[in-house]
Amino acid sequence: MNLETIFTDFPEMESTNLLLKKIELSNLDDVYSIFRNERVFTYCGIIPKKNIETVSKMIGHFERDYSKKTRIKWGIFLKAQSNKLIGIIEAMDFNQKVNMVTIGYFLAEDYWGHGIATESVQILVKFLFEKVQVNRIQAEVMPANVNSKKVLLKNGFIKEGLLRQASIWSGKGVIDLEIYGQLKADYEKLNEQ
Repeated sequence: MNLETIFTDFPEMESTNLLLKKIELSNLDDVYSIFRNERVFTYCGIIPKKNIETVSKMIGHFERDYSKKTRIKWGIFLKAQSNKLIGIIEAMDFNQKVNMVTIGYFLAEDYWGHGIATESVQILVKFLFEKVQVNRIQAEVMPANVNSKKVLLKNGFIKEGLLRQASIWSGKGVIDLEIYGQLKADYEKLNEQ
């Protein structure tokens, strides 16, 4: 795993439609719009935020986590609206011993169902396998989160199992989690076709 690829200079990535880049304080209104919507976090271990000052501090925490090399959050931007943040995708829990990372993502409600989450995950998976040289990417999903599971399956992830009462998520208590994983060998096989 080549963590310098992530933590030396903040990496930006793009596809035909999307740009993944650093979340700045100038994006506060868009980030607040996402974080105050309870529906966005129905299946996440995140408690919605009703105070814009709290969200402003959170953006500072994104920078702190990046500096500590524990987590990186990218803003998801539509290229057609380059200054409009429409979601967040992240990589966390870098386990160098087994060369593994966990990802997570969420979008503003207005952008659900347009393939944006699928495309964002595709960009991040490519970056993590090809540039960072991780061997395994995983995601933890609440069983009821059907749409998130579809995003992962479209990107070549495999449902590996259900962990019963395995985690405590803020606002949710003790929950079951489905684990989805993809190995670099899986990714390479999918992309040689």
